[in-house]
Amino acid sequence: MTSDLSDDHPSESLFEAPPMGEQERMVEAILFASAEPITVKQLNDRMPHGCDSAEALLRIRKRYEGRGVHVVKIGDAWAIRTAADLGFLMQKETVETRKLSRAAIETLAIISYHQPVTRAEIEEIRGVSVSRGTVDQLLEMEWIRFGRRRMTPGRPTTFVVTPHFLDHFGLESARDLPGLKELRAAGLLESRPGMGLDPSGPSEDEYDMSEEPEEQSELFEEE
Repeated sequence: MTSDLSDDHPSESLFEAPPMGEQERMVEAILFASAEPITVKQLNDRMPHGCDSAEALLRIRKRYEGRGVHVVKIGDAWAIRTAADLGFLMQKETVETRKLSRAAIETLAIISYHQPVTRAEIEEIRGVSVSRGTVDQLLEMEWIRFGRRRMTPGRPTTFVVTPHFLDHFGLESARDLPGLKELRAAGLLESRPGMGLDPSGPSEDEYDMSEEPEEQSELFEEE
């Protein structure tokens, strides 16, 4: 099995590392107890000197294949999550705790497929204005965050989805999002004019890549 964790292997240490079986137990315990996905670097920082968290992760992931829970990659981090085919068992809790308006669902879908996208672009795609409350709700849920500024007049802030959003829906990256047909079949998108989700968004050349995202209250000032 090839690994995308090779760059994260720790350097050689003067200390003797615990046996790999013990390292697996340590990594498994950390993943189980962590409320959020955790990176290989974070694992290595917690483990004794000389441990190879990346290798332990690969062994654990293989051991959990076919089980009720899997070791999954979420962005650059790792977590223990329910197997995808058993997700229906958790459906009731998800529906009860995550009630989004149609406007919020459509806004989230547009951001997912067009990121990074500005508020004005979201409104253009939806064909209606985006209320302050809709965006605030998605920000509070930590499903979206502020992205880089667009290199256009006014330098508007963009929005992108977060690792928390990917984790909630069991996605490794935004590339794993379902197609438009699946979204409409699930009732998550209305088939109305103006509600388009062409994944080919603006070029990165149109964005300021030198600045970190900056939250701005004036972005949603009342007109």
